[in-house]
Amino acid sequence: MKAQKKSHTQLARRERQIMEAIYNLKEASVSDVLKQLPDPPSYSAVRAMMRLLEEKGHLKHRQVGTKYVYRPTETKEAVRKSVLKHVVTSLFDDSTENAFAALLDISSSNLTKGELKNISSMVDSAKAKAK
Repeated sequence: MKAQKKSHTQLARRERQIMEAIYNLKEASVSDVLKQLPDPPSYSAVRAMMRLLEEKGHLKHRQVGTKYVYRPTETKEAVRKSVLKHVVTSLFDDSTENAFAALLDISSSNLTKGELKNISSMVDSAKAKAK
């Protein structure tokens, strides 16, 4: 029986590292993931975590010869949006405005004029779609 899918925000640090490695590689065997991990645990520990991630619904596999090759069940973009929605809902009282203000507050000095222009264009586009 499959475990209920947990949000990416509920994954343990090592599980997030494994998912990040697989997103970077597009699909990967246990050996491939092991090479990507900082201070990697044993092969069998990574294999067990990847099986658990599959049970949680984050990965699926196909067999290639004698090994399994895993890939994510969702795109990285879909995961980013889901995690961000969770953050906005739980930390900013479901206020996009408050979340956006916090992002600008912590990163405005690092933004280039080009990035600010792109953000401004996105805001203009959102205004056009607003109710």
